[in-house]
Amino acid sequence: MVLNAFLLFLNSLGGGELMLILLVVLLFFGANKIPELARGLGKGIREFKDAADGIQREIQKTADPIKEDLDIRKTLDQIEEDDLTNAKPLNSSNPTTEVKNN
Repeated sequence: MVLNAFLLFLNSLGGGELMLILLVVLLFFGANKIPELARGLGKGIREFKDAADGIQREIQKTADPIKEDLDIRKTLDQIEEDDLTNAKPLNSSNPTTEVKNN
C-alpha cells in the first residue's frame, strides 16, 4: 500500500522534478553510495514481496480446508434438493400402495 502510494507520487512528477531529486540524492550521499543504496532498496523490496507472498500462501493454505468443507456441504445440499425434487408424492387415499407385513 505504501509502495503503491509512492509509485503514484512518482507518476505525478515531471522530468524536471525527478532530475532535481536525483541531484539532491547525489549531493547528499555521493556517487559511491548510490549503488549500495539502490542494492539495499532492491533487497528490501524483494523481502517485502516475499513476505507478502508468504502471508498470501498461509491464508490460502488455511482457507483451502474451509473451502473444501463448503463445497462438500453445497454438493450434499444439491443432492438433497435433487432427491426432494424427484421424489414421488405419497398417495394415502389408495390402499394398494401400502406395504403389507407378512
